[in-house]
Amino acid sequence: MSDESAPSASNLPELTVSELSQALKRAVEDQFGFVRVRGELSGVKRHTSGHIYLDLKDDKAVLAGVIWKGSAQRMAVQPETGLEVVATGRLTTYPGQSKYQIVIERLELAGLGAIMKMLEERRKKLLAEGLFAPERKKKLPFLPGVIGVVTSPTGAVIRDILHRLADRFPRHVLLWPVAVQGEKAADEIARAIAGFNALPPDGKVPRPDVLIVARGGGSFEDLLPFSEEVVVRAAAASVIPLISAVGHETDTTLIDFAADVRAPTPTAAAEMAVPVRSELLARMGTQGERLSRALMRGVEVKREGLRGLARALPRTEDLTGPLAQRLDGAAFRFRDSLKVLAGQKRNAFHRIAAALSPSGLRTATLRKRESAANLDQRRRLAFTRRLERSGEQLSGLGKLLDALSHKATLARGFALVRGEDGKVRRQAAALAPHENVTLSFADGEARAVIAEGGAPSGPQPASPKGKRGGSAPGQGQLF
Repeated sequence: MSDESAPSASNLPELTVSELSQALKRAVEDQFGFVRVRGELSGVKRHTSGHIYLDLKDDKAVLAGVIWKGSAQRMAVQPETGLEVVATGRLTTYPGQSKYQIVIERLELAGLGAIMKMLEERRKKLLAEGLFAPERKKKLPFLPGVIGVVTSPTGAVIRDILHRLADRFPRHVLLWPVAVQGEKAADEIARAIAGFNALPPDGKVPRPDVLIVARGGGSFEDLLPFSEEVVVRAAAASVIPLISAVGHETDTTLIDFAADVRAPTPTAAAEMAVPVRSELLARMGTQGERLSRALMRGVEVKREGLRGLARALPRTEDLTGPLAQRLDGAAFRFRDSLKVLAGQKRNAFHRIAAALSPSGLRTATLRKRESAANLDQRRRLAFTRRLERSGEQLSGLGKLLDALSHKATLARGFALVRGEDGKVRRQAAALAPHENVTLSFADGEARAVIAEGGAPSGPQPASPKGKRGGSAPGQGQLF
């Protein structure tokens, strides 16, 4: 049986799938422009494009959600699976899959329990990475020259820190102004910590010796920027010792675990950074007095010890007496010896002075003159005798030279034969036939020619006695 109240199918307008999807999209977006939806995050996925896709669910329904890249970068609360949040955004449809979804523009944690759960999970994660390890903690300098402060420039925190430093020990303070709450606070705080660490030690802006990251009291949500991961990692990476002073003594943030020292308040952080000048001066005075007393006690102990040793030593008179006596005896002997020596020198002087009288000088001069004349005569006589002996020796040598000369031999009747080459011929066999020779006699030279056949081989008849160039009977040849 047909339903008569239902409209006829032929009366309904015919729509395409796209037209119907667009109509539904307009109806949903018009009806639900901006909505706030509370639920638990699940299936959180981050795409390489920067978009985030997730689901909001409760115990009965699931709502798909998307966070575009621009909104994801501005999120104060980063979406994580299991967080209970309140999402604010626009409801729309996705025709490609016939579903509706929420485009989220802002996320808020729903309830303190969800925030605490998120912080606890973040703390465990950073603890596992070793960012809270005790061995990473650095010791604060005893008296820093420059203190860097990261806080708001307009709050009471910076005034309290400066006032307390002025009371205790005035130091040079560098302020890096940052926002201490809101969406941009975490990034500004992290950049400030990194900026102080990036300062060169010898640059125009002095590098701090210690850092103070401070904020006054506030609600739990106001302190959340100091628990952001970027701030905690910046504090852990700081080379400069860092003091965290966020909120009141009962407030705890994750930067407290990464800092080298946690102060309950900003004022307490200033007290930790520097000692009390007056107390330090008093302590130095006390230490100086103790040092003086200790030095005096040490000197007194040494003095008593020296006195004890001195009592064991012999008296000075006992040590120096014999030596002084020997010195006195030597002085007496020296004085007597000096008198005797002076008398001897005086007598010698008188003897010399007596010899220096005019008559004595004349006598001595005459003796010296006679002695010089005798010496001169003896020298002349000796020189004459020496000349005579030298002349006799020279005459004898001349006679010997004449006796040994070949000229004397020639004078005895011998002749010297030289060939055409001027060399002496000592044997007849050395003469060649028809050779021109020179015959040297005592009174001159003569030319001759060797006859045919050379020198005779047999005995030669004796030359007549008295002939020139002949030899005496029984006299041998010279050459």
